[in-house]
Amino acid sequence: MKKQKQNLHSPVLLEEVLDVLKPQKGESYLDLTSGYGGHSEAILGRTGNFKQAVLCDRDPEAITYLTEHFAGKGITFIQKTFSDACDELASTERRFDMILADLGVSSPHLDKANRGFSVLQSGPLDMRMDQSSGRTAADIVNSASEKEIEIILRTYGEEPKARKIAHAVLLNRPFSTTAELAECIKRVYGGYTKHHPAVRSFQALRIAVNDELALLMDMLPKAIKLLAPGGRLGVITFHSLEDRIVKQFFADLGDMGYEAEIAILTKKPVTPTQNEISFNPRARSSKLRAVVKK
Repeated sequence: MKKQKQNLHSPVLLEEVLDVLKPQKGESYLDLTSGYGGHSEAILGRTGNFKQAVLCDRDPEAITYLTEHFAGKGITFIQKTFSDACDELASTERRFDMILADLGVSSPHLDKANRGFSVLQSGPLDMRMDQSSGRTAADIVNSASEKEIEIILRTYGEEPKARKIAHAVLLNRPFSTTAELAECIKRVYGGYTKHHPAVRSFQALRIAVNDELALLMDMLPKAIKLLAPGGRLGVITFHSLEDRIVKQFFADLGDMGYEAEIAILTKKPVTPTQNEISFNPRARSSKLRAVVKK
């Protein structure tokens, strides 16, 4: 296995994932959002079962990295959304002892200006996980109605100034770069807050561009079906909307008495330690929830 590039991406809640999912020698593993392989490398290091591992990601850059990084190990790679990947695997009747979905944006997405995710670097207003298809953030901010933009910002970003930002966007468009949009939002706030004032709006646009919440709701029941008896599913979320969906789905499925398919492993969400947050600030809002199939 090739040595992983330093600081390419720090997997969040890594020790907590290992503690909750408890990978054992020989177990099969499905990573639905493998990114740059941080969680996968640690889990496969314990299972040693590369040939029954499947690593998925919708981002072709991530898949290219993974295939090179894990070359010669016999791992299966799938470049699709996690919902479509589940459909493909269901058709093969494969079952897994562990499944993980880390819903966070990989550090390279934020660090590469040309991906259009960062409020701190100027790049094209893209924000697509898969840049080969679909509408971009620029398509939304430059063509959507003021009301639609407001709804996106309020619903997906929980942005308190959604109406004012949507109006400012309408008055100042078209936008072609992240810097232009970030500056427009900063003017609405009159400067900096604790974090860059455009963070929530950028998050909302990213979710809308990639249809993240709808795909999450579609994926969860499919992932449960892909678990072998005794198999564990872990989901890492990064904001309240995602966490609410996962929490409610697990609660509904686990609250069916003797007919329940799953048991909940995390009565409360597992959150990062202060030590992890200090060296990886992007972990601060992460939450891990997990279940086991009966």
